[in-house]
Amino acid sequence: MNNFEGHIQGDIPVVVDFFAEWCGPCKLMPPILKQVKDTVGERATILKMDVDKNPAYAQQYGIQSIPTLIVFHRGNIVWRKSGVASASEILQHLNVVIN
Repeated sequence: MNNFEGHIQGDIPVVVDFFAEWCGPCKLMPPILKQVKDTVGERATILKMDVDKNPAYAQQYGIQSIPTLIVFHRGNIVWRKSGVASASEILQHLNVVIN
């Protein structure tokens, strides 16, 4: 099991931002994700996954458009959205699984 798999299988919820360097809307996500991280602290992990560098994961999770955000908890997808999401929208779905 690699590091990514270890994170998404764990007890701490993980927000994964599937993105690409060339994607304009993807550039809007870092400040939003920072706001989410500042709010949840150590109660959740935020990871960025470059679909160009990790095509197998993009395929595995059926990433059709970017950015796509997926919240994992104990290996399960608890929320998924394609397109830019607000911090409040992400937090709404993250708070359901935060211990």
